[in-house]
Amino acid sequence: MIAGFERTLVIGMGRSGRASVQVLRDEGAQVWATDENPIADLAALGVTFVAPAEIDSILAELDAAVLSPGIPLNSALVRRVQSARVPVYSEIEVAYRLCKAPIVALTGTKGKTTTTALVGHIFRTAGRTTLVGGNIGNALIDEAVRAKAEDWVVAEVSSFQLESIRSFKPKVSALINISPDHLDRYFSMDEYAEAKFRIFANQNAGDTFVGNLDDERIAVLAEGEGAERIKCRALWFSREPHRMSTLYQRNGAKIVYAPPTGDPRPVDILDVAEIPLRGAHNVDNVMAATLIALAAGVERAAIREAVRTFAALPHRLTQVAEIDGVTYVDDSKATNPGSVIAALRTFEDGKIVLIAGGKAKGTDFSEFGRVASSRTRAVIVIGEAAQEMSAVIKRAKVSFADSMEAAVEQASEFAKRGDIVLLSPGCASFDMFASAEARGDAFVAAVQRLQRGAEAVH
Repeated sequence: MIAGFERTLVIGMGRSGRASVQVLRDEGAQVWATDENPIADLAALGVTFVAPAEIDSILAELDAAVLSPGIPLNSALVRRVQSARVPVYSEIEVAYRLCKAPIVALTGTKGKTTTTALVGHIFRTAGRTTLVGGNIGNALIDEAVRAKAEDWVVAEVSSFQLESIRSFKPKVSALINISPDHLDRYFSMDEYAEAKFRIFANQNAGDTFVGNLDDERIAVLAEGEGAERIKCRALWFSREPHRMSTLYQRNGAKIVYAPPTGDPRPVDILDVAEIPLRGAHNVDNVMAATLIALAAGVERAAIREAVRTFAALPHRLTQVAEIDGVTYVDDSKATNPGSVIAALRTFEDGKIVLIAGGKAKGTDFSEFGRVASSRTRAVIVIGEAAQEMSAVIKRAKVSFADSMEAAVEQASEFAKRGDIVLLSPGCASFDMFASAEARGDAFVAAVQRLQRGAEAVH
């Protein structure tokens, strides 16, 4: 039993909420659950479902509430719970309190899933029993509860999850980058950044923070008053050598480590050419993962071997097919403009046909428009944000499609031999698809249909 969680309400029955319900029941807690939609199968778990409209009837009985990340901390339901003086925690807070193993936690706007998976791969290559969870797809609480003291837990955490932590304290934390996203939830970029900064809020001597010195919003933490906010060892990575850098690129060709203690002479970790992932942004991800691993005491040889053998995750600049000399690439997990810009910069100017659009998240598409205008041959826009995105594209051809199949058909007509047809939406998927994965799967299916048609002709 976790002290303070004997009688707990779980708010939201998504993946995180369901995992919290199961673990809390297994730990012996009395559990209630609430969601906008009735959940029929909770009774079998010994859990009582309470509709949001009836939540006041149980507030006096509660010791705590656990909040699913998709529900804002300032929602009306959460405010009602808090007004009854019931503390509200995120699922990752409960996971931390249950976890016997050291935790590595990563956050950032883009690339955090790839980096989290890579860190897990590095640790396993080094012979460490490693469990990976969090925003990467499986609830952190599920992994934390079964971790042994000698294991490692690697967690991808979002700003939403960090909003309602209290004592969550990773052994190693990392902040990869901060760019505009989720501005339908946050009032400003400053507020969004502050949510990310909570990842190191409880760290102290004996812990390590890893930061990206090239990101202006993160670099303010490196020196002066900003540095005073970090109470643990801070290590920094950058693309160019900097007096604060512990890890950097030498001439864009090698990743180099400058040990912060002991012999200070820089040592080579690996050649950039050995990285099997596309794009400069993935070199940043590799540097972040490398520095995290070094901070955790992993040997350089294991890091190099793990990076060289790491496979790209699905829906992240994944090549689907080549049809009549045109390459089709699925980057459906690019759900903010910054991720699309990074993807566009991976390929040759003027040889990209981009499929973008979906449900906007309050972000500004201006920079996306400038980059798309200069780097693409054409842009096919889909979903709720289609008009907003098309308005910022000034030079490239723009076309509208009402389905993924139609978008792929149009893209194939615009593309010429040697071109890339790139699905990189820059938006959430929920206007047209159940998830970013479902959106990517629809793209793959449409490309495969196109491929079968091309083969039939030939």
